[in-house]
Amino acid sequence: MNKTENKTKATKASVSEFIAAVPDEAKRNDAKALVKMMQSATREKPAMWGPSIIGFGSVHYVYDSGREGDMPLIGFSPRKPAFVLYGVARASEAMLDKLGKHTTGKGCLYIKKLADVDVKVLEKMIAFAARAKSKKPKAK
Repeated sequence: MNKTENKTKATKASVSEFIAAVPDEAKRNDAKALVKMMQSATREKPAMWGPSIIGFGSVHYVYDSGREGDMPLIGFSPRKPAFVLYGVARASEAMLDKLGKHTTGKGCLYIKKLADVDVKVLEKMIAFAARAKSKKPKAK
């Protein structure tokens, strides 16, 4: 078993304080909207994972290499160039064509602002990803 520590862990930091510290007002408002969407889809309270990821729920993973850890079921980070959504793109790839202006990479979905995308499609993607990932059997 690989004992390498996962850098991104759930913390006790305040999600609302983290969002309040986002310098751009439009990005703050979009972050609040994403919290509502993800909380609605997962029925989980938001939690800070590491210094900059807002995550919902938790899943345990084990790689073939033996490395294991916990990560949010889904989550996002309001980075300066774009929002990074974790756990959403791969689970709902079929809906990406209808989403609007976005990019993907390394399993993440990047959106500059919610006004660039069809929010109803994004809500469906988030809900689909949350359902799909929560049904996966827990690794032992």
